[in-house]
Amino acid sequence: MSDRHISQHFETLAIHAGNTADPLTGAVVPPIYQVSTYKQDGVGGLRGGYEYSRSANPTRTALEENLAALEGGRRGLAFASGLAAEDCLLRTLLSPGDHVVIPNDAYGGTFRLFAKVVARWGVEWSVADTSDPAAVRAALTPKTKVVWVETPSNPLLGITDIAAVAQVARDAGARLVVDNTFATPYLQQPLALGADIVVHSLTKYMGGHSDVVGGALITGDAGLGEELAFHQNAMGAVAGPFDSWLVLRGTKTLSVRMDRHSENAAKVADMLTRHARVSSVLYPGLPEHPGHEVAAKQMKSFGGMVSFRVEGGEEAAVEVCNRARIFTLGESLGGVESLIEHPGRMTHASVAGSALEVPGDLVRLSVGIENAEDLLEDLQQALG
Repeated sequence: MSDRHISQHFETLAIHAGNTADPLTGAVVPPIYQVSTYKQDGVGGLRGGYEYSRSANPTRTALEENLAALEGGRRGLAFASGLAAEDCLLRTLLSPGDHVVIPNDAYGGTFRLFAKVVARWGVEWSVADTSDPAAVRAALTPKTKVVWVETPSNPLLGITDIAAVAQVARDAGARLVVDNTFATPYLQQPLALGADIVVHSLTKYMGGHSDVVGGALITGDAGLGEELAFHQNAMGAVAGPFDSWLVLRGTKTLSVRMDRHSENAAKVADMLTRHARVSSVLYPGLPEHPGHEVAAKQMKSFGGMVSFRVEGGEEAAVEVCNRARIFTLGESLGGVESLIEHPGRMTHASVAGSALEVPGDLVRLSVGIENAEDLLEDLQQALG
């Protein structure tokens, strides 16, 4: 039976899509096929289509089927990292001389890929405030092939109206790419809102336990899926079987984890809004957030990421990061444990001096699933 007929409910798909019982033993968890090559039944006689694990591996196939089902797509592809996925996507969609619109708030590694790598290949890019569809439209050129969006964005938690920007891109003959890492498919479904491709860092919420690095692309276009799969095989930055198995384990609990992340983050954001040393709180769940209404329309809840600005400037923000105890000082996000970081000196150092430079007084939180009262007490003592 096709995974598409298991259920239309996310929680059921997360556990069962791609997770067929092992035909040999009946094991309910797909095995880790830690193998590089496969015995052929005569020249060209492939069993299940497997010949070499760069091209396909059964554990990775299980994950890719799971990812496609969760995002409501027709093809999912798993990579060695989120940036590997992005690199494959850009080299599939773009040629020298093409143009891309990128957001004015984005992951530092994504900006570095455009500014330091793709630009050397002759691809042009310009920056737009993607929360404003008119600004995206104004940034388009006759050479624009891709509009790139993060929503919520990293680290300023900006919100883009996916359906509105999808229409802008479609009118220009460009494809809309949405990085859905912060929201996850449990909270937001970009393909259903008009996006052409969804990007994930599987390292984050999808894996969920800070023990794996991975990336993914999902599309509802079967033809584009084939093009991406060709480049995935040709370029070779695929997810390994054990990494695929770890992410597949993580997606099974994604819904319950995201509910708890969102619940805790809302409590943290509320406390921060009332703290004297906090000048502003960036969280789309707050009614005063400029993207709150759009987020409420296109997201199930508001996620586990909270950023805030500290009175006293950059050094004060760094000191808050250093004083935290339960919130671990570290890069990345989306694990069950809470993390704190200073984007300007850590994850977003690569955007210094650019249109994407982040404020020095900014602190970013990845709110975990610990007891909320413990998290609030830790932040209160860190703020002093």
